[in-house]
Amino acid sequence: MKILLLSTSGSLYSTKRLFNEASRRGHYVRIVDHTQCSVLLGQPQSKLFFGTEDITTFFDAAIPRIGASHTEHGIAIVNQFEKNGGYTIASSIGILRSRNKLLTMQHLVENNIPIPKTLYTQDDELLKEQLDLLDGEQYIIKFLEGTHGLGVMLAESKKSAISIIESMQSLRKPVLIQEFIKESNGEDIRAYVVGNKVVAAMKRSSNGQDFRSNVHRGGSTLKIDLTPQETQIAIKTAQCLGLDVAGIDMIRSSRGPLVIEANSTAGLEGIEGATKINIAGEIIKQIEIAGR
Repeated sequence: MKILLLSTSGSLYSTKRLFNEASRRGHYVRIVDHTQCSVLLGQPQSKLFFGTEDITTFFDAAIPRIGASHTEHGIAIVNQFEKNGGYTIASSIGILRSRNKLLTMQHLVENNIPIPKTLYTQDDELLKEQLDLLDGEQYIIKFLEGTHGLGVMLAESKKSAISIIESMQSLRKPVLIQEFIKESNGEDIRAYVVGNKVVAAMKRSSNGQDFRSNVHRGGSTLKIDLTPQETQIAIKTAQCLGLDVAGIDMIRSSRGPLVIEANSTAGLEGIEGATKINIAGEIIKQIEIAGR
């Protein structure tokens, strides 16, 4: 197969792993910087270019590694690849849904997937009363877009939450406000979904100085086995969003697992290191099955 690996850098761990695994399994794979791609719309067929090179029908499948700073452009490139008949492990609509946390939460609720109670508002005058709709006196406040734990804050009180939210809204930075799940103890679960199964899972724990468990924030990782319910929720989350490959983040609560985020370009380094599982190889196998 001919595989298009959309990435801004061939030196990134995940990009290198996917390139090496695809090559090892006998496929032609090429790393293409999606920021240098363009779409030419017209009849009888719209075309996809890399620089001045027409790549419209050359590749059978695509692996989008679209960074948060290039979301809009990346989605346009992936969408055109799909329209031209190519298979992609993350659909353009899936990338869009997962990149915006509000869209993610709305879509999960619509598909009966459990999430923390979440509030979205821009009404400063009723903010105090609206916060009463959430349980407890501590709140998680998140930018609508962000990765690696950036733009995620813990408000220790309602007064603190109001101050943070009003500051963000004054800067035209819309936020989500979620209930704080105290029993999660600064831990979450990353389930790596490929196709119709979870191929690896790890628990991420905070460093004791930060409530966020992200590895990029100094958190630690441990390979774990998911419960049947957690496995089912992770797979259903990825599938309903339109992602054949995804990192699904959950927390364990007194009322069961709750999904807190879905990542269409989940990194491989942390979870491959923690689990010793060849996830890149599993992704290439998925392309072999679905992309023919």
